[in-house]
Amino acid sequence: MLIVAYLQFKNNTAHEDPRGNLYVGSKACAKCHNKLYNSYLHTAHYIASIPADENTVHGSFAKGFNVFSINGSQKVVMERSRKGLFQTYYLDGKIKDRHRFDIVFGGIKGESYLYWKGNELYQLPLSYFSRQHQWSTSPGYGFSFVDYRSIGIRCLECHTSYINELPKEKEELTGNEQFDKSTLVYGIDCERCHGPGAQHVDFHTSNPGVKRARYITSFASLSRGQKMDMCAVCHSGIHTALVRSTFGFMPGDTFAKFKLPEFQQSIDTGHLDVHGKQLQLLQSSKCYIKSNMDCSTCHDTHQNTRGNDILYTTKCLNCHNAPNHTYCKMTDKLSVEALKTNCISCHMPELTTKIISVKVSDKTPAVRFFVHTHHIAIYPQEVKKILAYINK
Repeated sequence: MLIVAYLQFKNNTAHEDPRGNLYVGSKACAKCHNKLYNSYLHTAHYIASIPADENTVHGSFAKGFNVFSINGSQKVVMERSRKGLFQTYYLDGKIKDRHRFDIVFGGIKGESYLYWKGNELYQLPLSYFSRQHQWSTSPGYGFSFVDYRSIGIRCLECHTSYINELPKEKEELTGNEQFDKSTLVYGIDCERCHGPGAQHVDFHTSNPGVKRARYITSFASLSRGQKMDMCAVCHSGIHTALVRSTFGFMPGDTFAKFKLPEFQQSIDTGHLDVHGKQLQLLQSSKCYIKSNMDCSTCHDTHQNTRGNDILYTTKCLNCHNAPNHTYCKMTDKLSVEALKTNCISCHMPELTTKIISVKVSDKTPAVRFFVHTHHIAIYPQEVKKILAYINK
């Protein structure tokens, strides 16, 4: 039925997408949704993966800032050439290994980089730590860069919109997953969340007078469970055992059909990491349990709202100003201005993730990343910090 509908409305404009002819690519969306599209270009979802170049790699290549010393005999140097940007590993002054920056992962708290070796993907040993504006070890790396970590499909399922995995027999030589690099669709694109859009584009191009969206899925049309399942694909942890690739997940699908059953009876928030377990943390919150909220209650994935505490406080107050909701117990202790900006700091504080840590030098302890927890609750220690800061 889907294919018949597509053929009915397909115009003569040919397009190619590695996911098949039901897909058209996000740039096609810009024609009618230009403002929304341009806004989306600045979001974490869009830059989950992008090609590496002078504009997308933000660490310094300037002399004096491009050397990461391991010890007296080892260093990694960030270098430019006509062929691109490279990380070069020197041992006793001689080049031991050299690989190009091919793909950038992330870009908010930091950037990590991948390089192609034939059909295999590997992570470069150095990343860029945004908070300290300097090069650091890539998460999980120590100070021995001989072994480069291979990147598998599970990483790509959350950082890209698609890549075709080559047959398993290709892995026999190295044991690593292999991919067709020509099929890579960078970032989390429009069709990853709204479904294939070729029919939608063709229909509305041919019928500009029809204003009601056809042949596309709007997030608002989904049930609460379907919305949560869509976000769960990438925000419920990378260690979920899958029975099939989530590249096949469509809006409206049930995530449980993609993974092995989980037998955990209750959620122990003390053992859920703030990086990657956002779904479980939110679902364990009273705000979630006692309301109909979902991820989109607070997040507009088309907008870059990072650090906008006033906006997120407004989201909280949309419910907590209502007569049947609990008021903040700090109302009599904080000014109106303080209350406007501290809902998130008190009830969803930044906590350290145990999954991601980096080192900026061999002589300093590992630096952990801070991520806002999605378990909405009262954190007495955070309240004390805010009171101490305001009253100092």
